[in-house]
Amino acid sequence: MLGVLRQWLRLIPDQEIGKHLLAEEGEHTIDVVRHHWVVYCRAVVEAVLALLLGVWALFWRVDVAWIPMVLGLGLVVHAVWTALTWHMDVFVVTNMRVFRASGVLSVKTATMPISRILDITVEKPFVGRILGYGHFVFESAAQAQGLRDIRYIGDPDERDLTIQRVVQRSGLRKSVRRDDPHG
Repeated sequence: MLGVLRQWLRLIPDQEIGKHLLAEEGEHTIDVVRHHWVVYCRAVVEAVLALLLGVWALFWRVDVAWIPMVLGLGLVVHAVWTALTWHMDVFVVTNMRVFRASGVLSVKTATMPISRILDITVEKPFVGRILGYGHFVFESAAQAQGLRDIRYIGDPDERDLTIQRVVQRSGLRKSVRRDDPHG
């Protein structure tokens, strides 16, 4: 069922990440992070429940069969909206910044320059450790920003290392050499 959902989601246009890049400034994409497949499980369960309601409605009297049909249609609409919301929420790491583009009907973009990232906390709940996902919590020099929590990231340790490498390469943090007696 998840495979069918993925096929349908591929037909939907992406957030067009290239439009958000400062190409004339030399910005390029390092990593485009989509959410882990686990976020689609709720939508799949809702779609299966809607199907079961539709089948169940076949056994009801005609004058009241509309009730489970309407409930099933509501579940399908909610499942599709939930899947679209997760699909259209993309976290991007570039050589200059991190940003998040989200939204189905309208697009919201939250941006943080690499220089403002003070700390990244990687949270991996028990189920996340088993299935391979985690959550990012960003601490930045700004008080309020739209990139504080990025949830359900696949392979969070590798993604964290990617961001750390970008920060290191940008020259914002001093390298510690192993042969340096003061490091």
